[in-house]
Amino acid sequence: MLKALVGLAAAVMASACSTVGVRSGTEEPVYQVVERVGDLEIRRYGERIAAQTVVTGDSAEARNAGFRKLAGYIFGGNDRRMSISMTAPVAQAGDPATGSETISMTAPVAQTPSGADRWTVQFFMPAAYTMETLPVPRDPAVQLVVVPAETYAVLKFSGMGSVPAVETHTADLLSGLATSRWIPRADPVAWFYDPPWTVPSFRRNEIAVRVEPATAERP
Repeated sequence: MLKALVGLAAAVMASACSTVGVRSGTEEPVYQVVERVGDLEIRRYGERIAAQTVVTGDSAEARNAGFRKLAGYIFGGNDRRMSISMTAPVAQAGDPATGSETISMTAPVAQTPSGADRWTVQFFMPAAYTMETLPVPRDPAVQLVVVPAETYAVLKFSGMGSVPAVETHTADLLSGLATSRWIPRADPVAWFYDPPWTVPSFRRNEIAVRVEPATAERP
């Protein structure tokens, strides 16, 4: 079985709503559902920008290390001291006293393999920003990259995002694609949308895999 990849909750919410999984105001990358295959959605994502870092270790160690590095960037570890709001909904606003600016955090956070015990962890940036308007990371291990437009097959599930749960739903995703016109072109990844204290039954989790149609035509 493909190694289960586990993402992180991208929105840390201070409001009581987050306890039951309400993500009001948390921005997500825009996508279009181009087809449904049973319980699966085939989604087309447009080009977007991510802050990313490559870390080593097992899956859990990599998640923690990558999260810390990227959180450092969005909490002010950049050339303009721009920082993230910790509440939801979040707002972008300039501070006339300090010249600082708030960057809204988006969901989900992605983690993909980059070799043996090497992982690339990404935070997607809000759509309002471009490569020219985002601040430059102070940590040389953090990079800003343009993620190309991609098509994913996605399976939603709730509950705990444990490794066994991720493995089970990954198998379900690949099984659902087996009889479809869509062919997986990468390792599956798990996307988590809620903070860890969210009631499990209200959590939104997703297993996703980049796909292409079996025919030459692409959506």
